[in-house]
Amino acid sequence: MKKIIAEAFGTFILVLFGVGSAVLMGNQIGMLGISLAFGISIVAAAYSIGAISGAHLNPAVSLGMVTAGRMGTGEFISYAIAQIAGAIIAALVVLMIASGKADYSLAENGLGQNGYGAGYLGEYNLTAALIFEVVATFVFVTVILGATQKGAPAMMAGLAIGLTLAGIHMVGINVTGVSVNPARSIGPALFAGAKALADLWVFIVAPLIGGAVAGMVFKAGLTSAEE
Repeated sequence: MKKIIAEAFGTFILVLFGVGSAVLMGNQIGMLGISLAFGISIVAAAYSIGAISGAHLNPAVSLGMVTAGRMGTGEFISYAIAQIAGAIIAALVVLMIASGKADYSLAENGLGQNGYGAGYLGEYNLTAALIFEVVATFVFVTVILGATQKGAPAMMAGLAIGLTLAGIHMVGINVTGVSVNPARSIGPALFAGAKALADLWVFIVAPLIGGAVAGMVFKAGLTSAEE
């Protein structure tokens, strides 16, 4: 139960910092600031709850751990449920805060939801969105597996992972808003509705594929330090 609570809380931090920065401060800090907020959230969670649950904060990461042979299927399911719950609660908190601003409109301003196509940020098409999310998640989970493997400098893992997520956001916010995390996408989409829900499958399927493949490649020894 302690691990489940930790994963829910850690994912809450991720969505509160990341999505919150986009919704509440996006105009002031821009895409670079939002990218750093997502990265900082990972660092905060890694060093606060990492020793309890590993601070996955992401079903795609947990699935990567399964395919890498470092986690069981049952634990993956409980982690994913906790992560999604934490993301939903955080999205609700961000919505409640944003609603306190006189000119905020969920329909017009959104809730930091992911998307693609006409009307969404850079208006990249479905193919571009799928490629970005699969590749970016593969890279992210590969870094996590490598940074947390036996022999890696443990104290640096959280920083390496956080900086990687920040870098991914610097590359891809204009493409999809960057998911690489089904929980992060589910939370805001449930409240944003309409197009966000219609697009949501991309941000569940693509990250899970990227994470699963990263785990399989790691288990095969191609990205692992162990022979």
